[in-house]
Amino acid sequence: MASDALIVTIKRPRGEDGYRTFSVRLRESMVNQMDDISRETGRSRNELIGLFLAYALEHYTLEGGDGDAQPRRA
Repeated sequence: MASDALIVTIKRPRGEDGYRTFSVRLRESMVNQMDDISRETGRSRNELIGLFLAYALEHYTLEGGDGDAQPRRA
């Protein structure tokens, strides 16, 4: 009888996959630019935003109030 058993796995609660969902406001020109890149690369807009943000977080520079640039790595 085990061969026709229905196996139901436990579903993780929403948000426990390491991702979070939130809204952002972007200028239409930025969205259009991302849509163009999306068409050229076959990647979704969401995937591109993730790639762009990951790059920015690894390469940004934080400038202090005294004008000195300080590299900041995540």
